[in-house]
Amino acid sequence: MKQILFFLILVVSVKPFIAQTTKTSSWRESERDSMAKAFTLYEDKNYSKALPYFENIYKNHPNEVFVKYMYGICSLYKSHKYSDALKMLQDVYEENPEIDLIEYDLARAFHYNYKFDEAIVMLDNFIANKRTTAEYKAKAEFFKTQLKNANYHKTHSSALNISNLGSNLNTSGDEYFPLISADESVLIYTYKGPKSKNLINNDTSVKIISENSNYTSDIFMSVKVNDQFQSPLPIDNINTTDDETAAGISQDAQVIYMFKNDTASNGDIYESRFNGTTYSLPSKLKGDVNTNSYEGHCSLTPDGKTLFFSSSRPGGLGGKDIYKAVLMPDSTWGDIVNMGDSINTSSDEDFPFIHYDGLTLFFCSNSQKSCGGYDIFKATIDRISNSISKVENAGFPINSPDDDVNFVLSANGAKGYYNSAKFGGEGLNDLYVVETGNEAKKPVLLTVKGNATFNDAPVEATIKIEIASKGNALFNIIKTIATTGNYMVSLPQGQSYKLTFSYKDQNPKIYDYNAIDITDYQEIVNDVKFGGSSDGNTNTNFDAKLPVADKAAITLLQKKISRYAAAYGKTSADGLVFKVQVAAIKVFDKSKFKNLKSLGKLETNKLEDGIIRVTSNGKFKTLEKAWEHNKKAIQAGQTDAFVTVYYQGKRVSLEELIKMGIYK
Repeated sequence: MKQILFFLILVVSVKPFIAQTTKTSSWRESERDSMAKAFTLYEDKNYSKALPYFENIYKNHPNEVFVKYMYGICSLYKSHKYSDALKMLQDVYEENPEIDLIEYDLARAFHYNYKFDEAIVMLDNFIANKRTTAEYKAKAEFFKTQLKNANYHKTHSSALNISNLGSNLNTSGDEYFPLISADESVLIYTYKGPKSKNLINNDTSVKIISENSNYTSDIFMSVKVNDQFQSPLPIDNINTTDDETAAGISQDAQVIYMFKNDTASNGDIYESRFNGTTYSLPSKLKGDVNTNSYEGHCSLTPDGKTLFFSSSRPGGLGGKDIYKAVLMPDSTWGDIVNMGDSINTSSDEDFPFIHYDGLTLFFCSNSQKSCGGYDIFKATIDRISNSISKVENAGFPINSPDDDVNFVLSANGAKGYYNSAKFGGEGLNDLYVVETGNEAKKPVLLTVKGNATFNDAPVEATIKIEIASKGNALFNIIKTIATTGNYMVSLPQGQSYKLTFSYKDQNPKIYDYNAIDITDYQEIVNDVKFGGSSDGNTNTNFDAKLPVADKAAITLLQKKISRYAAAYGKTSADGLVFKVQVAAIKVFDKSKFKNLKSLGKLETNKLEDGIIRVTSNGKFKTLEKAWEHNKKAIQAGQTDAFVTVYYQGKRVSLEELIKMGIYK
């Protein structure tokens, strides 16, 4: 009876095979059960989970056309199985070309395998077929236009170096929507998989069909040290048992924007701010950006006054459109404007990113102008009229027949980041980096970065940025990061600027920068010192002070320790201790550390290399306590203090604690 019922399900649900019988009477019961599970998953459109069942059944029954067909269809949803999809569907088509939609599905398989001419031939056959409905003919014509675009970009491909960000970041789970700080020191992205906080995913911000669809999406962060992104950590204050999706960040990564799916509003944009130690609890963006429709990804201009975002609100051109909002005097977002038909179409436009030059807007579209799925596009904003002067498809190899989304570009234009489900990744959706080389026109932009200190200890200073060439009109006001003193300011071409640094009752530090006549990317490093140490004269040229490599490495290490403390700070284990190292010197002179007298006893340990490691206040059982003491040492003037980790008497890294399972 069970077998008869299963056969009826096949007949009723899969119209192409009404005349095709699959004889399962000779199959083992376990195979029939697998077939039933696979088909149930297929009916639920969970093709990726159904795929391994059909693949195993196919290995034992390679002559069953129905099994071959189902294996081929499900293989269209896994990039590493695209070649199998083509082989299976070609075989099925040769055996039975009358199957409904087989020509359309085969065109999809040709498309994913970069055989665009063959895909067009198959679509022509499908369109000419008398059984093809008007709805599917229109769909096929739309697809055919995308295939012609793909053919063009295939023959006009750029010689860009694109690489997967590797297994340190990408996993068998889904990694997507990368966001970087302007200097690429911080990477924030969305993750969905076994490391997620919860099961049962409801993320509707992008269509992701994978074996990870039962997990919620979380936001992760990785800090770059010595030009390498370190092991990522979840941002616990942001992540909950619901879906959180990275939607945008400020140029210094002190503000994270995120998409949270609310069934009452179809999803809204929230923001979270870094307080020097961790990120605040998310709050809904104030003003008119959020509506009862979908509002998703967003990007902030360098002056902090305009927010580009995507929305499916009524009154657009169709699907999701790109809009912009203006920061109002009461700090809410208003004056919402649709970006118009130079960017938006009747299809979906999403994932806007405005570069730090204020003139280059990247976005994604699955319209007839794409090569299939979402493609990355670049729009140029005219400096005088503020209108869109040029829109172009990023082309191959950045784009592919699959979804390619959320492209972001570093301030200097040297590297771009995005996610794709293209063949060769670690999972379905992976993070990729593009080295633009000489192929792409570099942005024209001046960036000023460095850190602010008081008596050589990092402080949270206020930076007032004014446009000197416009009568000192206010451009933006930002703060340096409290724990490191770091800052980065992007100054678009065409104006001169005045930067005023203020800290408590100290005399302000004023610097003038002229970006009127620059013709390429320029970067200036300016460390601003308050207190007893004197700083240099006002910097009015483009000669950058080279940062001290060791100091930069220590600063990034302190950032990493801060992230780990936020994620695992309360975790303890037998044999696990932490120390705060305040110096590494050849000769120890206690009188040199009077500034640390109130912080506890100093201990020394001379190693084989002759260097004496100096630590403060003994051992700590948790990273949270050690990091609290570390920050006190920094405030006391020991700016290169950092936490060291020992397990069972052996010095280890924070990453090793994860590998050992101590940090979970």
